[in-house]
Amino acid sequence: MINVGVLGATGAVGQRFVELLADHPWFNLTTLAASERSAGKPYGDVVNWRLETPFPEKIAKVKVKNITPSAMKDVDLVFSALPAEIALDVENKFADAGIAVCSNASSHRMEPTVPLVVPEVNPEHLGLIDVQRDAGRDGFIVTNPNCSTIMMVTALAPLRKFKFTDIRVATMQAISGAGFAGVAAMAIYDNVIPYIGKEEEKMESETLKIMGTLKGKKIANAPFKVSASCHRVPVIDGHTMAVWVDIKESVEKVEKAYLDYKPPIKGLPTQPRESVHLFTDEPDRPQPRLDRMRGRGMTVSVGRIRPGLRFIAMGHNTIRGAAGASVLNAELIVKKKYL
Repeated sequence: MINVGVLGATGAVGQRFVELLADHPWFNLTTLAASERSAGKPYGDVVNWRLETPFPEKIAKVKVKNITPSAMKDVDLVFSALPAEIALDVENKFADAGIAVCSNASSHRMEPTVPLVVPEVNPEHLGLIDVQRDAGRDGFIVTNPNCSTIMMVTALAPLRKFKFTDIRVATMQAISGAGFAGVAAMAIYDNVIPYIGKEEEKMESETLKIMGTLKGKKIANAPFKVSASCHRVPVIDGHTMAVWVDIKESVEKVEKAYLDYKPPIKGLPTQPRESVHLFTDEPDRPQPRLDRMRGRGMTVSVGRIRPGLRFIAMGHNTIRGAAGASVLNAELIVKKKYL
């Protein structure tokens, strides 16, 4: 078992990390860290558990620690659910102290030597860990993408066999993506908010890095364009998106590509049986309320494939799109013997 900790353990994504790690077969969750107002207190006393699953009582008496490498020196890997402005400095300190960091924050995603990984899409990008180590760092940082980017690139993975140069996407994103207090109730009820700060830029840039090619010590960006329009809608969990790709193949060939798709990895505990689930005979699917927990929240669902090419993709934003993505990355890191 590998000893792990969670940075920002009391927040929305931090609680998802605790949920996924409490009984993990490879990772031993020993350490929880949060802000100074929580440090020194039992986790069960300071967390306001907001998830639909029962609170993991085995974690209740674990005392929360400060977010410093010295306070977490007994762990080999930490999962970061920190806000981006805090994560930038803190994650560097952990990596410099010899601790591996799997981060959900956006701070380091676009750094040239930091892998931005979705295991079903670009597992080979973990090779950038060697570049970090060659530069003298004892630990390393691996990031997962923005929640909406994860849904889209996972849905695009089976289509890489076809030629395309242009992707357009319109998202309908759940309110949980903004955290517990991210959207005021009176702002989102009976409403659609047609703007999410920096979200469109993240989708447009992160996708090119993820679907790019590792050449030596650098990533060459994918040779296509992405245009995104992102919107917040009154759904609790589950990001839905309409995607347009300039693929000229028939709907039948595209559906076959999804049905034949086999991810380049297998055997990871958090990996679902289906990374991508295709709806072929139900024109009103996928839907967040019905499909977000498919594959324990780790499956991306695709439907309404139409000529053009047009389709709908949907996935659970705080599981597949956040904590679950980081845990899956960590499992891949272990399998590839970087830990």
